[in-house]
Amino acid sequence: MACPKLTMRKIREVLRLLFESGFNHRKIARALGASPTTVGQYVRRMQRAGLSYPAAQAGA
Repeated sequence: MACPKLTMRKIREVLRLLFESGFNHRKIARALGASPTTVGQYVRRMQRAGLSYPAAQAGA
């Protein structure tokens, strides 16, 4: 099964909610209408890429 995709806007919102608000994956998923697994996958991708939250925001 293919990985569900989020828009770039939602990916930025995932990161903001995780790092600024301190929400867990379930709360973020509920807020964005995505699954907790999808949220976790995007967080892991960011970590594997060696990005930090402020660096990810700079690309906006």
